Amino acid sequence: MHTGKPAPRPETTYREALREALRDALRGDDRVFLMGEDVGRYGGCFGVSLGLLEEFGPERVRDTPLSESAFVGAGIGAALNGMRPIVEIMTVNFSLLALDQILNNAATLLHMSGGQLAVPLVIRMTTGAGRQLAAQHSHSLEGWYAHIPGIRVLAPATIDDARYMLASALADPDPVLLFEHGSLYNVTGPVAAAPDGAADLDRAEIRRPGTDLSLITYGGSLPKALAAADTLAAEGLSAEVIDLRSLRPLDEATLAESVARTHHVVVVDEAWRSGSLAAEVSARLAERSFYELDAPVERVCSAEVPIPYARQLEEAALPQSADIVAAAHRAVD
Repeated sequence: MHTGKPAPRPETTYREALREALRDALRGDDRVFLMGEDVGRYGGCFGVSLGLLEEFGPERVRDTPLSESAFVGAGIGAALNGMRPIVEIMTVNFSLLALDQILNNAATLLHMSGGQLAVPLVIRMTTGAGRQLAAQHSHSLEGWYAHIPGIRVLAPATIDDARYMLASALADPDPVLLFEHGSLYNVTGPVAAAPDGAADLDRAEIRRPGTDLSLITYGGSLPKALAAADTLAAEGLSAEVIDLRSLRPLDEATLAESVARTHHVVVVDEAWRSGSLAAEVSARLAERSFYELDAPVERVCSAEVPIPYARQLEEAALPQSADIVAAAHRAVD
């Protein structure tokens, strides 16, 4: 008997959604291969590529030496020669060892060659704190990369984006950096059916509509912003939660439309406050939506210290839902 109810969406984890995206990419295009430290026999530092070596073999899933500069450079070379490499860097701090390759080669070759040399490269890396990995492995440096012309910077915060952003990233002719927050890997939830077209990498998403203030965030801070919105709703404040999704380019139109509705803004960014992506979002809203704002933009960022190892200190240093709620009240009261 047909009840008219939609079929339930299958459950998966953020980690498994990323793995399925990799599997689809490897199956669908012989030019695609995955390379990085421990992506093969070990299954990836965070288990994302587990089982792919056995399925696709060592030519398509390649373990590399411990040299980020070398294997990111090899990925750039492969992209220049017609391949579609996916390079995994364990954590964002290690990407600094390949910064010369990313900034001076991947991001600039199309420009410096007069449009002759595109670099269709995808670089994946884990970002963020909250897992007691101490100061060396708890950075949120997405804003640094969002500063660089010539690359696209993405931060999938949901299972659907983890599942479907990769295909669009691989189709992009320019280098794409995918930042996966470490706190999201074990998140479980339903995954949508494959979209009819490519995932839109240019648009932010309104994850919760609201009328009293706009909570703007991305990546691992999205669950905290949604939790804060629940608390605020119980207190009589309607918060609209916007997931940036793309950090470069920023979807200024969606942000401006939200501010025109709510007239109050809180930006949540796990990075340090000074020179942060939150600062860039705030500046753009001041430039574009100044007369729509009824109060200064509030920012909730990490404390300006190296991220501590001790759990209590780490939690105190990072933005929490209670901090977002307090900032929301400052904005609207």
